[in-house]
Amino acid sequence: MPPASSHARVRSFASPEGNEAAEFLSVWFRRVVGSDESAFESLFRALHDDLLSHAVRILGDAAAARDVVQDAFVKFWERRREHDPTGSVRALLHRTVRNLALNQIRDGRRRDELLAENFDPSRSRPPEPDASLAGRELESRIQGWISELPDRQREALTLSRFQGLSHEEIARVMEVTPRTVNNHLVRALRTLRDRIDAQDPPRPPNG
Repeated sequence: MPPASSHARVRSFASPEGNEAAEFLSVWFRRVVGSDESAFESLFRALHDDLLSHAVRILGDAAAARDVVQDAFVKFWERRREHDPTGSVRALLHRTVRNLALNQIRDGRRRDELLAENFDPSRSRPPEPDASLAGRELESRIQGWISELPDRQREALTLSRFQGLSHEEIARVMEVTPRTVNNHLVRALRTLRDRIDAQDPPRPPNG
């Protein structure tokens, strides 16, 4: 079992070095199902920021997003004995956050309008102060193009590229099949590539 302070070793679940982190998540998940409070605390510290980022993208309000994440963890603990510890706890919590956030806005504006308005991938990556003006302009255009994607494509792209979830985990969050997730990603990336190519068409060969 990992020591109580092992959450400090979990740095980025979107990084190529995430295999060790995933193993810790799996161990903590099994221990939480067995009512281990220290494992629950470790899971909270390891996943809180990613879940908060996910909630902010949907709600566009940091305070409301924090409440949603807190509620998600409370529900997770209260129903701990109902969970399958062989599954992905990251996907489970992302799905819970997503559903709670969408429930919060169900009586307000339409879901696709809200997702489009509040999607901002720049919140998920560090700024690039040394980027050229052209690069910053392209980045801004790409963010705009992403916001114009159909909401399911945009959600799959967000979870994949900015949250680092696998196709299988995204499928659980979105409640679709991994093949459907792949189709959403392929279409989203094709659209972005076409938009980029239209901005900077290839030059004809010399001669």
